[in-house]
Amino acid sequence: MGQSAMGFSHCFLSIVLIFAFTSFLASAEIRSSEIRSDDRPIIPFDEFGFNHAGRLELNVSRISLSNSNPDLDLSKVGFFLCTRDAWVHVIQQLEEGEVSCALQSDLVKPVFTFNKLKGDKKSFETVYSENDADQYTLVFANCLNQVKVSMNVKSAMYNLEGKNRSRDYLSAGKTILPKVYFLLSLIYFCLAGLWISVLYKKRLTVYRIHFFMLAVVILKALNLLCEAEDKSYIKRTGSAHGWDVLFYMFNFLKGITLFTLIVLIGTGWSFLKPYLQDKEKKVLMIVIPLQVVANIAQVVIDENGPYGHDWITWKQIFLLVDVVCCCAVLFPIVWSIKNLREAARTDGKAAVNLMKLTLFRQYYIVVICYIYFTRVVVYALETITSYKYLWTSVVAGELATLAFYVFTGYKFKPEAHNPYFVVDDEEEEAAAEALKLEDEFEL
Repeated sequence: MGQSAMGFSHCFLSIVLIFAFTSFLASAEIRSSEIRSDDRPIIPFDEFGFNHAGRLELNVSRISLSNSNPDLDLSKVGFFLCTRDAWVHVIQQLEEGEVSCALQSDLVKPVFTFNKLKGDKKSFETVYSENDADQYTLVFANCLNQVKVSMNVKSAMYNLEGKNRSRDYLSAGKTILPKVYFLLSLIYFCLAGLWISVLYKKRLTVYRIHFFMLAVVILKALNLLCEAEDKSYIKRTGSAHGWDVLFYMFNFLKGITLFTLIVLIGTGWSFLKPYLQDKEKKVLMIVIPLQVVANIAQVVIDENGPYGHDWITWKQIFLLVDVVCCCAVLFPIVWSIKNLREAARTDGKAAVNLMKLTLFRQYYIVVICYIYFTRVVVYALETITSYKYLWTSVVAGELATLAFYVFTGYKFKPEAHNPYFVVDDEEEEAAAEALKLEDEFEL
């Protein structure tokens, strides 16, 4: 019994980590899952934020156990709802031997246990009402040793809203996201229009990189528009009705073009030099395939959910690839800074190169801040924020992205007399003196 309890506790501790990651991935739509010959003691499904009128509809069919012994205690097999805070205490109860199965804890809310199946019935349907507002995870528990379970699970979680009691399939903290995404898409479309007008007015000083910037902004706007429609359909019907396909497509194109843009700007392509060096091409050859892998991993993570055996693996792949891409795009900026520092000492144009160096140093710092904020700070906000305000972390991340786009466009806009690229001769002597201080700068 001690070894069994220890095995359960290790598994439960690993599931806590899973719960920590599922908050931002759960789409809260109607989900159909297939479990085949699975002996895991705990299988987490979707996470959802209920208000005071929450509902869970659970339809399970084709139930089969690898052991048909009639003496099995089927009360230790079934579904329950649990909050994160309660789950920590359930682990303590299991470790201290107060309970032998999570379903026996008074801290969880049993939805259905298999001992309620009548006769040879292999399916059931139930509607569970949850009136205690909180964020819950639907979990399947199998506390029978060496018993494998197969079944088809269809779950739908929603809140009843308004006087007409309409269903809202989005979690309580994400129900306003369709409006947020739509508003942000309008802002990006306006930015695209503004950028087009700038390119037209400054058409004599426009480089190819500026048209690439326009494409990135348009793809971002389309991505947000599709995400708004995706969440809107899920909110009303529980299904994306194909909008998720468009969202993944534009998200894929947006990710590739954004990282490519950072690399191209970091190398100074188009407006500083018309070509890429071999090492810069290699960075692109690394970043673009990694973005393909990252988008494949995102689709698998979002569509399958944590109940899949390979979910954790795909999650790790996604995080690793994202980190590698974020690091890779910094190298071209560092190379440009190094080249400009060397050129400022050798080609006699100290002031011009110093201004260019200042620009790339600023861009390097901004890229680091953008990556840190969107990958670390946003996740921290989502972790510490109440489930009712999960939308705030989304807004924070999108506003940081918007600020990054605006900064990039402003600093690298087409301009005949850009102070970073044209410097009067009178500034040459002062700039040369300033170059002496550059040795103190460490990346």
